[in-house]
Amino acid sequence: MTTQTRSPAASYVSIASAGALFAFGAWAASSGLLDTILSYRGDIVYLAGQHLVLVAYSSAIAAAIGLPLGIALTRKPLAHHADAITQVINLGTTIPTLAVLALAMSFLGIGAPSAVFGLTVLTLLPIVLNTISGLNMVPRHLVEAATGMGMTETQILLRVELPNALFVILAGLRTAIAINVGTAPLAFLVGGGGLGELIFTGIDLMDSSMLLAGAIPTAILAIIADFAIGQCQFWLIPKGVNPLR
Repeated sequence: MTTQTRSPAASYVSIASAGALFAFGAWAASSGLLDTILSYRGDIVYLAGQHLVLVAYSSAIAAAIGLPLGIALTRKPLAHHADAITQVINLGTTIPTLAVLALAMSFLGIGAPSAVFGLTVLTLLPIVLNTISGLNMVPRHLVEAATGMGMTETQILLRVELPNALFVILAGLRTAIAINVGTAPLAFLVGGGGLGELIFTGIDLMDSSMLLAGAIPTAILAIIADFAIGQCQFWLIPKGVNPLR
């Protein structure tokens, strides 16, 4: 039986992060800032729900498009055009997010659909790139052995390539969702709701407590999403193909 070991550097970072979080909490409580932020708890709960809905829809759509597209770009018909297609997808991250949202608003109007479209475009690239990278990193001798055993291309993909590429694919999904959660506050600018309402209203009113009431929950949601997918990477992927176990 093997156990997972952590490097001293990782332990120091964890301890420092916990200490910084505790110090910030103590300072916020003593200064009265915590009570001020908690006065917005009703708004925080409601807007966090909107925030999560935007992230869930856009991430699901991006995964539904990005995973099959990434797989298709490693197959013979499209493999030679993979670089060109990924460059087109990369436009979603090259163009400023606000510009993407503005273009979406021009066609879809004000509201959640424009926000979901913009967040989907932003989230798509890491999923596609990591799917391609994960499948291309599968050792060729495993594919050749499966071919020699008489497996079809579909069987090789499902039983050999995807299980070995799953760790890298989930890493891309982990990055994409963390980016999505952190960018979703911009949805407020196109009428999509979310925690951006507190952040941008706080900026307009020069109210730091309102700003923090939106920014802190956004950061917490991003950390929780990253941690949750990290746990999926650790526990769902078997030891033989999991570098963390």
